[in-house]
Amino acid sequence: MKLISWNVNGLRACVQKGFIEFFENIDADIFCVQETKMQEGQLNLDLPGYRQYWNYAEKKGYSGTAVFTKEEPLNVSYGIGIPKHDHEGRVITLEFPEFYLVTVYTPNSQNELARLSYRMEWEDAFLAYVKGLEEKKPVIFCGDLNVAHKEIDLKNPKTNRKNAGFTDEERAKFSAVLDAGFIDTFRYFYPDAEGIYSWWSYRFKAREKNAGWRIDYFCASRSLEERLEDAKILTDVLGSDHCPIELDLKFK
Repeated sequence: MKLISWNVNGLRACVQKGFIEFFENIDADIFCVQETKMQEGQLNLDLPGYRQYWNYAEKKGYSGTAVFTKEEPLNVSYGIGIPKHDHEGRVITLEFPEFYLVTVYTPNSQNELARLSYRMEWEDAFLAYVKGLEEKKPVIFCGDLNVAHKEIDLKNPKTNRKNAGFTDEERAKFSAVLDAGFIDTFRYFYPDAEGIYSWWSYRFKAREKNAGWRIDYFCASRSLEERLEDAKILTDVLGSDHCPIELDLKFK
């Protein structure tokens, strides 16, 4: 089973930059998208063989998530059930027979950490949400988590220490996710891999210089460890300031 996650930084723009070609060629079983930046009716995606599920932000041109899946889920839900966190279209949960699949676009702490305190509330609420799901069956969650966990996960850790995405507070929250029993699947397979990132600023020719950050993740319940086959970061795929990531599982 092949799962893909991609922050497309505006799906309408990404469609103009090769999204459909990549989608067709990768032939994923489940394809998750973050930061669609659109409202219902603004884009008609023809994806034969896939069911489509969308969660739009109330604010136009902002946030938003989608999931495209070959297999019909048993159940689909939107948000995490807490109104203050569910206005921005950040979470979709699909229940399948053997696991829950959650796509998430974690709030950015923003310049001068203007939203860091809200981010801390979100982190606790989201972890509680996925742990609640896990009481019923294993969980895989994926998306742009807006944090580089360790110094190995970004090009310039020293100069970014107090910047959004690499604060001690955000990194500690991701450590708490791992301590709660989730696997960072890329690091599970490649614990020492350096220079492999999933996001690059559009400024300063960052992608050309590979001055990036690994902030997109597939995390899986530890009970799925034997099902994990490989995790990849598809750095050569263009179309967004993020690249897609992949998780391969030993299911049907």
